[in-house]
Amino acid sequence: MNQIWNPEYEAMSRDELRELQFKRLQMTLRWTYDNVPFHRDRWSAMKLKPSDIRSLDDLRKLPFTVKSDFKAAYPYGLFALPLEKIIRIHSTSGAISNPTVVGYSRGDLNTWSELCARVAVAGGAHSHDVAQISFEYGLTTGAFGMHAGLERVGVTVVPTSTGNTQRQLKVMRDFKTTVLVGTPSYVMHLTEVAPRLGYDLKALDLRVALLGSEPWTNQTRDEIEKRSGMSASDIYGLSEVIGPGVSYECWNKDGLHINEDHFLVEVVDPETGEPVPDGKEGELVFTSLTKEALPVIRYRTGDLASVSCRPCACGRVFARHSKVYKRTDDMLIIRGVNVYPSSIEAVLADLEGVDPRYRIVVSREGAMDQLEIQIEVEPSFMADTVRKLQAFQSGVEERMRQELGIRPRVRLVEPRTVPVDELRKVVDARDKPA
Repeated sequence: MNQIWNPEYEAMSRDELRELQFKRLQMTLRWTYDNVPFHRDRWSAMKLKPSDIRSLDDLRKLPFTVKSDFKAAYPYGLFALPLEKIIRIHSTSGAISNPTVVGYSRGDLNTWSELCARVAVAGGAHSHDVAQISFEYGLTTGAFGMHAGLERVGVTVVPTSTGNTQRQLKVMRDFKTTVLVGTPSYVMHLTEVAPRLGYDLKALDLRVALLGSEPWTNQTRDEIEKRSGMSASDIYGLSEVIGPGVSYECWNKDGLHINEDHFLVEVVDPETGEPVPDGKEGELVFTSLTKEALPVIRYRTGDLASVSCRPCACGRVFARHSKVYKRTDDMLIIRGVNVYPSSIEAVLADLEGVDPRYRIVVSREGAMDQLEIQIEVEPSFMADTVRKLQAFQSGVEERMRQELGIRPRVRLVEPRTVPVDELRKVVDARDKPA
């Protein structure tokens, strides 16, 4: 049965929505101009003030915000509130380079839980459910957003976090889990190993899977649903924008509804930055309409998708974007973790005895993504004992884990092993959507 968590907003008319968006946009732009010097200085250099934005289309007059702006402002340079009024801080992974830092006021956390409640209900969760969250509980945003949203709905939440598959399956059975939250690759992994560990997922109480933090295909959805008996729906979000809760699939599973009462979406040509026609693929750009601690203005996500405002059978009025499979940059998403090749290169540049040639190979073993870094080393290295080579290899893997937030495999290869035409290239051998 189709349910809508907040029909007052999710099912309002498009005219009412656009009126609300413009009202909230005006408030956000004034708030940002008054409290974030980074934006005020850029707008002033262009001789722009919030009063110059007289329509939703006028937003295009303002400059984009990009990922590097967050890094340059590290840690608090984009905050619109003093630190004493920030009650939660999250960040992306990364210990060597500056991560992206995001802050939340009490009002922001209330908004976030509201948006994630919409996600949960759209995916099929009810107040009588038991939800097991297998996202990582740490500095990243995924687990905490969905945790709060599910609790807002009245769901009983079991925060198992990541890993320990044997325990995850035992909790599912013993705690009578009905809603599973996590990355699609890990849930697919669970469906593969469960029979070997003596668990029949279809015999458990599992009913709904809310999956996100990485790209996944409809073929993956079909496999998860066939093996587990759950209905699997997609979650989309970015830490810079708010975290999970930016958009979500309903039971119709025909695109992800954008919470347009809280975020303005644009789709632009990645090369020119100009808007593309409705329904054409481009780069998703978001402007927040209700955030207090960290308002975002025209944030270029790097994610490619198309957006449509055609009516949905579920009754929600919000526009929908297509599933996100591609990006404008070379960022990789490995088991829900964002990995930049430039971060790998920065670590390698600090290592003695490492040749400039290396290759990054991403593959899939079973349902799990694997990251391997092949590094050319000087001939003298290859003459060392096996123990020394293993120690060096383990040391590099640990350095990578600290920087990337995920431990890759490191393989040492002899000079001239990596072909010249693949220097600093990524080989992504994972299946791609049709």
